[in-house]
Amino acid sequence: MGSENVVLTRRIQLLIDTEDELMIKEAKEKLYAWQRVCFRAANQIMTHQFVQDQVKDFFYFTEDVRLKLTDNKKEDVGMLISSKTNTTYRVLSNHFKGEIPTNILSNLNQLLISTFNNEKKEYQTGERSLRNYKKNLPLPFGPEVISKLTRTNDSRNFSFRLFQIPFRTFLGKDTQDKKGLLEGVLQGKTKLRMSSIQLDKGKVFWLATFEYQKKHAELDSKIIAEASLSLEHPIIAKINDYEHVIGNKEEFLYRRLAIQAARNRVQKGASFNRGGKGRKRKLKSVEHYKDMEKKYVEYKLHVYSRRLIDLCIKYKAGNLILVNQGAKEQIAKEEPFLLQNWSYFSLKEKIAYKADMAGINLIVE
Repeated sequence: MGSENVVLTRRIQLLIDTEDELMIKEAKEKLYAWQRVCFRAANQIMTHQFVQDQVKDFFYFTEDVRLKLTDNKKEDVGMLISSKTNTTYRVLSNHFKGEIPTNILSNLNQLLISTFNNEKKEYQTGERSLRNYKKNLPLPFGPEVISKLTRTNDSRNFSFRLFQIPFRTFLGKDTQDKKGLLEGVLQGKTKLRMSSIQLDKGKVFWLATFEYQKKHAELDSKIIAEASLSLEHPIIAKINDYEHVIGNKEEFLYRRLAIQAARNRVQKGASFNRGGKGRKRKLKSVEHYKDMEKKYVEYKLHVYSRRLIDLCIKYKAGNLILVNQGAKEQIAKEEPFLLQNWSYFSLKEKIAYKADMAGINLIVE
């Protein structure tokens, strides 16, 4: 049985853990104030990193300007008074000290510099423009600022403090995945890595990043599972002499078409909706059905792909073949109905991800 380190990110809704309405309001105002600072800081980081990278092309500088961007304590010809990473952190510290926790600034700086370095070649060749961050930027922070992580009294959720703000999770119907990861943190089996707080329409979400050692099930490379993605059934799996049908047309396609029909009906009547905030107010019901369809499809595809991988593990199949998948995707491209409604590509992506997690070799024909 092999093992590997796995890094996962989960979106967990958070509630301010207090009954005091004034305290809840103040906590949210503080988070939104930090978000505004992060938005400004992120664009400054990228601008300074870009200028430092391109300064060698500023031919209109005098000869006294050193062209080597390194710490002058390490290199005689260096023109910086510190490392490149530290330069942007010092800029942020000078501008925003006291307005936001330094842990957020430090992690934001490291995250964006890593992003810049990964994309630097594309900036230089003109294949990519410099990133421009918006006001809804998540707030990154390190695991060391989370304290007092514990189960709530009902044992369904978890509470903790982040920058001395009391939070508790709202896991909803989750019965295994997120709760299991947080239980692993309490037991020391799972580590928290750099995560972030996301603010979305007044709600607070924790984009929690976990790292743990995953043990692969014992699989036999001689056993081959075949899976066919079809219109009648999302997945038909064959392993040895067994055939398994996963999902059906009625529960996936018909339900999706019903949501689309409802969206079309409200879209036709949108012009008669009460105004007040322009286009956004009139199309609110249309967006509701659009989100409903997206969530329904994502959920069903996750369920189907999970069942397929579970079958492979049950029968110890070390190889999984998606039969005639290339031909089906080509047909779907030529058929607007299939392209819009059957989600072959998304289902294939989810199968590939879960197969890799389980240590199963995926072959796409």
